Formats: sequence, structure tokens, C-alpha cells
Amino acid sequence: MAWLAIVIGISIVMSLLRGGRFLNLSEIQLRAWPLLILGFGMQLAADLLPNDRSWSHNTAVTMIILSFVPLLFLVWLNRQEAGMWLAGIGVFMNFTVIAINGGMPVLPGAATIGLGRDITALDFDALPKHVLLDGSTRLAFLGDVIPVRIIRNVISLGDVFLAIGLGVFVEDQMRRPVRWFKHGLNVTGSGSARRPPDAA
Repeated sequence: MAWLAIVIGISIVMSLLRGGRFLNLSEIQLRAWPLLILGFGMQLAADLLPNDRSWSHNTAVTMIILSFVPLLFLVWLNRQEAGMWLAGIGVFMNFTVIAINGGMPVLPGAATIGLGRDITALDFDALPKHVLLDGSTRLAFLGDVIPVRIIRNVISLGDVFLAIGLGVFVEDQMRRPVRWFKHGLNVTGSGSARRPPDAA
């Protein structure tokens, strides 16, 4: 998930350069935002499972697949926000390729470039939510096939859509007018005194 933090950081910097305001980050309106924590929390928990157990892979993949349910629901609830449809497409791409292959397929050549070391030296048993991309892989183009050497990682096309969507969302939120008044505050008139009733 480190690459997502980098994407959001870049989006914040670009927004500031284009007139965005830090103040708006505290005013981001995202419906059912705890679903985001739940979804990514489940994915993080899957990464922390012991890799020396026979049940590790199936359990990790099941947790990953289930984690997409709250994430997709979150996207749907906030579909009117800028970038959300792109993020949703990315999430759905990752969900699909993981579900039909029993894990996220990893292209050895791309991983070698991205990680800066020979992928054949990696033990896929130590990567419970990943599988080796080979001739039997379905929808292989949606797997982890894009090397990103600068962050020593390999990502998927779904990750790209997700990153772009989140970047658009953050920039849109930061460039909106500052919300000086909290929701629920009733402000009437323009500050001038109310006109007194006509004298009899």
C-alpha cells in the first residue's frame, strides 16, 4: 500500500501547485468512510498471516476477495465524486483477476525489473495472496505486470486506475472553495439588520 501513499502525496503537491488548499483536506466529505479502513485493513491483515501454514494461501485470498466488498460499496455510495468511477474500475479489475486465479498473478519478468532482483529467487509460498503468472493464468493483463523500479514494486492495471481515481478525487477536494461554515450552521441574510416593520 506504500505506492498509494506516494500517489496521494503527489496529488496533494500537484493540487497545492494548482491553487489547492490544505485546509480542504480536513473538510473532505466521503460517505461511509469507515468502509475504506475496513477494506484496506482486511488486505493488510492478509499480508500479516503466517506463510508457513497450509491454510495461509486460501485464507489470505479469501480475506482479499472479501475486502473488495466494502471498497466497492464505498465507491458506489460516493460515485458522484470526481475520480470515484476510475477508482471503482481499478478496484473491480483487481477483484476480478484475484477471484478467478486464486490470487494476484505476478509476471516474473516485470517483478525482476520492479524489485531489482531475480524473481525466481522468490518463494511464492511467502506471498500468500500472489500466484505466479503462467500460461494457465486468466485475464493475465490484469495481473501485476507493470514494473515500477522507483518504488521497487510491480503493480497491476487496476492499481493504475485506482491511483488515478484517488489522485483526481484528492485534487478535486483540495481545489474546492474553502468551507468556512460547518454543516448544520444556519446562516441567514448577509449580515445586515432586518428591516423593521412599517410604522402604522
